[in-house]
Amino acid sequence: MRGRGITYDTGFFHAGGSTREPFDPDVVQREMRIIHDELHCNAVRVTGGDADRLDIATQHAADAGLEVWFCPFTCDLTTDELLVFIANSAERAERLRRDGAELVFLTGSELSLFTRGFVPGETLDERLAVFNHPDRMRAILPQVPTRINAFLGHAVGLARTRFGGKVTYASLPFENVDWTPFDFVATDAGYRSVEVADRFRDGIRALVGHGKPVAITEFGCCTYRGAADRGGRGDQIIVWNGPRPVRLDGNYTRDELEQARYICELLGIFEAEGVDSAFVNTFARYDLPHRTDPSVDPDLASYGVVKVLEAPLPGAYPGMPWAPKAAFAALADYYHG
Repeated sequence: MRGRGITYDTGFFHAGGSTREPFDPDVVQREMRIIHDELHCNAVRVTGGDADRLDIATQHAADAGLEVWFCPFTCDLTTDELLVFIANSAERAERLRRDGAELVFLTGSELSLFTRGFVPGETLDERLAVFNHPDRMRAILPQVPTRINAFLGHAVGLARTRFGGKVTYASLPFENVDWTPFDFVATDAGYRSVEVADRFRDGIRALVGHGKPVAITEFGCCTYRGAADRGGRGDQIIVWNGPRPVRLDGNYTRDELEQARYICELLGIFEAEGVDSAFVNTFARYDLPHRTDPSVDPDLASYGVVKVLEAPLPGAYPGMPWAPKAAFAALADYYHG
């Protein structure tokens, strides 16, 4: 597999909060070095909804020797607002590419869910309610591919007028993206849950069958027993108060080894089926810090390969606000092997 990657969140903005606070460029610089030197990644998908942060993180990642997948990840913008953001981001990415960075540009991520105009709902929560209502979802989903592909046709054309490198989009399966104008087939739906386990490998093989390089732009596992069976729904165990995690919705047992096994098993499948690049979700979830009381430990619902600390603990990484999980070592071994 050419691209041995991980996702790096610079801040997803929703409900008045951000998933990455504070955003310290010095910490970002050191984390990119760790991702390259110690996790043995050669690629990183930099995501977020603030163009300046994307710019800073991309520069530090490129300086560390990483191929950067520059990925705007916005929430609740209109399609017109998103096009402005994409154009600005593409211009920034091109400046960095001309300075020598290895870059792939993404025209967004999971737009039908996170952007206004593809399914009913002015806010993410309203759109999620549609997806959680089977009858409404069945009526609406057939209309999504036409809307998505019309928008993406415009977005990729806009991006290519400003960015001279390769371009793709982090998709969801029901969007049925027309990959003709893109350089990679890419999906955020790289999760194996119990519901799709029997056909998961066939699905990856079908993606490769498009004939273009395939990127699994998101896959991973949370950090509790049974999370592997939930796949991409593993983080839905948190009770939120706005942007703040309050508690878990039940009793869960921490299981870092399950997370580590899942990541390595899926990497093995991706490699065997001819995937070009894969990005583990994620390096860290700064908004889901570890707490010693498991009933109120948001880190159990984190896909991060490190646990963010509210206070210093034994095993903390020297000088950093987190400690590696078992998945950190497992991923480093896999990518180094």
